[in-house]
Amino acid sequence: MKLLQFIVKRKILIGLIFAFIVVAGIISTDKIGKKLLPTQTMDGVVVQLVAGNLEALNIEEQIVTPLEQRFKDIDGFEEMESTINLGISSTRVYFEEGKGEKGHEEIQSILNSLSPQLNGLQDYYTFQMSSDQPFEFFMEISNGDLDEMTSFAKNVLKTKLEALPEVREVALTGLKEYEVNVQLDQEKLNEHDVNPTQIFNLIQNSNTTTSLGEFTEEENTPLLRWDTTYSNIEDLKHLPIPTINGNVNLDEIADITLEPVSKVSTIWKEGETDLILVEIGRVSDVTQIEMAKAVRAEVEEIRNENLVKGFHLNEIVAQSDYVESSIDGVQGNVLIGGIIALVMLLLFLRNIRATIIIGFAIPSSILLTFTAMWLFDQSFNMVTLIALGLGIGMMVDSSIVILESIYQKKEQGLSNFDAVIQGTKEVASAVVASMLTTIVVFVPIGFVEGEIGLIVSVLAIIVAITIISSVVVSFTLIPTLAEKFLKVEVTKKKTQVKPFITFYGSIVRWITKKLWHRLIVILLFIAIFIGSISLLSKIPMNVMPDIYNRYAELIVTMEAGLSEEKANETITEMGNRLSAIEDVETNYVIKDANSLIVLVNMTKDEKITREQKDVNEDIMSSLRGMTDNYPIESVAGMMGGGGGYPVHVLLKGQDFDKLNRLASNFITELNKIDGIVGANHSNENQSEAKKVMLNESALEEDGIASLQIKQMIENFSLSMPVGEMQINEEYAPITMSLGEPLATEVQLLNKEIKTLNGTEKLSKYISLETISAPNQIVHHDTERVIVIRADIENRDLGAVNRDVQQVIEQFNLPTNYTLSLAGQLEDQQQAMNEMVLVLLTAIFLVYVVMAVQFNHLAHPIVVMSVIPMTFVGAILGLLVTQQELNIMSGVGVIMLIGIILNNAILLLDRTKQLRNDGQSIGDALVEAGKNRLRPIFLTTFTTAGGMLPLALASGTAGNFQSPLAIVIISGLLFGTFITLVLVPSVYMIFNDIARGFKKIFSKSNKKVISNSIEG
Repeated sequence: MKLLQFIVKRKILIGLIFAFIVVAGIISTDKIGKKLLPTQTMDGVVVQLVAGNLEALNIEEQIVTPLEQRFKDIDGFEEMESTINLGISSTRVYFEEGKGEKGHEEIQSILNSLSPQLNGLQDYYTFQMSSDQPFEFFMEISNGDLDEMTSFAKNVLKTKLEALPEVREVALTGLKEYEVNVQLDQEKLNEHDVNPTQIFNLIQNSNTTTSLGEFTEEENTPLLRWDTTYSNIEDLKHLPIPTINGNVNLDEIADITLEPVSKVSTIWKEGETDLILVEIGRVSDVTQIEMAKAVRAEVEEIRNENLVKGFHLNEIVAQSDYVESSIDGVQGNVLIGGIIALVMLLLFLRNIRATIIIGFAIPSSILLTFTAMWLFDQSFNMVTLIALGLGIGMMVDSSIVILESIYQKKEQGLSNFDAVIQGTKEVASAVVASMLTTIVVFVPIGFVEGEIGLIVSVLAIIVAITIISSVVVSFTLIPTLAEKFLKVEVTKKKTQVKPFITFYGSIVRWITKKLWHRLIVILLFIAIFIGSISLLSKIPMNVMPDIYNRYAELIVTMEAGLSEEKANETITEMGNRLSAIEDVETNYVIKDANSLIVLVNMTKDEKITREQKDVNEDIMSSLRGMTDNYPIESVAGMMGGGGGYPVHVLLKGQDFDKLNRLASNFITELNKIDGIVGANHSNENQSEAKKVMLNESALEEDGIASLQIKQMIENFSLSMPVGEMQINEEYAPITMSLGEPLATEVQLLNKEIKTLNGTEKLSKYISLETISAPNQIVHHDTERVIVIRADIENRDLGAVNRDVQQVIEQFNLPTNYTLSLAGQLEDQQQAMNEMVLVLLTAIFLVYVVMAVQFNHLAHPIVVMSVIPMTFVGAILGLLVTQQELNIMSGVGVIMLIGIILNNAILLLDRTKQLRNDGQSIGDALVEAGKNRLRPIFLTTFTTAGGMLPLALASGTAGNFQSPLAIVIISGLLFGTFITLVLVPSVYMIFNDIARGFKKIFSKSNKKVISNSIEG
């Protein structure tokens, strides 16, 4: 204790150190970044391929399969999934930990080298998976003339926002753009004997600007430039075309028009498409809040300049709002939690000076934590702030234990200095053991992978930093302040608590008297634990909670291969239904391949008339009600652990037809599960295609090659870009087409072509055969699989998971065919398996720490006997509040192991001290209980009180923090009262066992001695 004596005697040094901590903490607070969730770059790469109108089968054969064969050979490759649709494909490639960045570079290299050889591939995009979004601020321009809105978006808004140092990029969707269409007349081409290729080359070569040299001997050496670019449509119309009949103007053999580009809608507002979506992304070194402030200030300046007129410029959603809201909410909860902890302390000790000392300890610990967060490059986000909120209760535990021990010594009449030294020394080992057991439970968190692993790892790091900071404060600041500042009346009477202490002492005395007394206690608690396990099925289960307030994000999966007309009709109906829901303010739909991202803003503040939960339920039921009459396959929330279908089952096998039959049979069984809706599989919807069948004999008779027929058909539907021209300061693309686009089969077959024998109809040489082609093909590790999918209604994911697993186990499959979970069910199962592994490892590590600390193999088991009862409290808490059992509540259970053991450690440590002083085991247990009752209740109620605001929280962070806090509070309160009775019972049982062994061995020794004497 020399170090402690040095600390207490060097008050000025301690004061200066803590002054430095305060300054460093305040500086750190300003420098720590703010965001919604921690950032994680994952070891996975997304590859998106664009292939025009190529069918899924062709994309699979010509593009995806060759690429997959190369991707799987990349170093560190783990797993790969591909989804192929009409014209597009998305592949997710997963790598071993730490090899994602290198894998991304390899994939880019492969695409760069192979793309010219992949027939039909038009474009590709790759990006490494990350928890950060490319765009975090969304606006819309609507209710005006689309030409005016387009001009404003491109020339004003985009230009001004991208000039801001905080903004990386502004993306615009829904602009009205124009193109120059050159539609060739086939009859006039035949009349003048001109082919389309000739015209294509003329248009391109005439529309040029280049440098022809320079006048070296002229002043300033001017360049000689050639510029025959088109400045208006008239230039193009008068382009001379050489023919056998002499030159003719282009407009004599073609119809040349300036037309709006055919707009394929990708965003809707309440069913309407006349709007422009504005997506804004930030640079990496600024926060979401900083970017939002800069953007809003610039938009306000634009409004002040009266540049927004004749239309509306509105915000859709800004992630910074949820960052600020969550941070403000958790900060408020942390502050309230700290106040509650101080009130609890004041009620127990009834000493204002003791409360002030702890009041200094809390901000000191927090500021020391902030300094450590800055050094470890952590940010203020929902996870770290929740960790701080949880830490508020725990960070005063060690300070309370030490202060209470000093308080007792002063009550006993010791001098100030001796009371500080002896009081701190008496509980030092217990405080250190408590800190270590609380921290080591987080070591196995590394087993949890992915985004969930990131969240719980960050939570663990901040809680560990908080606890270590609080212990440092408790061994330095608390003794220093307590020596002179803490005033205690010397008295042995504590009349107010005496009845309860007497009652508790009598219970412990009853336990120590008879073996069957303690056996009854232990058997009773075992029965309670077993009974609580049956309640687990009644608790809602999920992977991750929702985090948004008065806002919802959903993903709607459409049938593959839909026409634009049918998709628009469906989306318009969605907008109408959402607008009719009470408390829905605005809704937006963004199209992404076969999926629709639905953004719903709800009323806020005084406009609120309904709870968000009720609005969410109406939104889901309204959209799910469209599945019978519209081509909607599923509707799911984006934040419930992932978008799309929550139920995914992979069916693998050799024969594709057999896979289809098995999938249909499995869906029949799946539909029998309560809560399953919208079950389907990935190969269910197929599109009709027309296959060209050649009449080989007719081709041979007229001397026509099959390649000629292919080129002729391509020319009939020709529409290709041939350059661009500037019109009214905007560049418009020039496209060339041959006649009207083919709309019917009859049109194609009646087309006339030139042959050596004259003009013939195309139908003489080809016929069309109707075939079926899959709209979607799914690969898993290069193999074709069928994905069986289903949505969930009126049941939680965990309950459905159990039923789906049972169906999979009972389903009869042929040899070499397999069924396995995927999607959210797989995520949940993996997450729960990982949490069980973490739990078991944490228990083992706690045992090791305590075995070393107590230098005893049995005592840690005595302490850990309270863990099952802690689980009972956690289960009851979740059941009563109907909070979900998810990753956050699972982390709460793991934290409980470290927290609840602190009380048992205090009790057992004091019992050992008293036994070492010569007291009997019964007297030591009774006295230890009386001595440690006050600090146990103090730490329990301050921890529970500090976390109470988190448990009661609503709003942005409520769903995230409530399950965790409820688990800790309920488990801690239940476990504390059980600890006071269970630990003495188990301790006595181990003592009984030890005495039994001693009797056996002593009898054996006597018998051996007796035999040796008789011999």
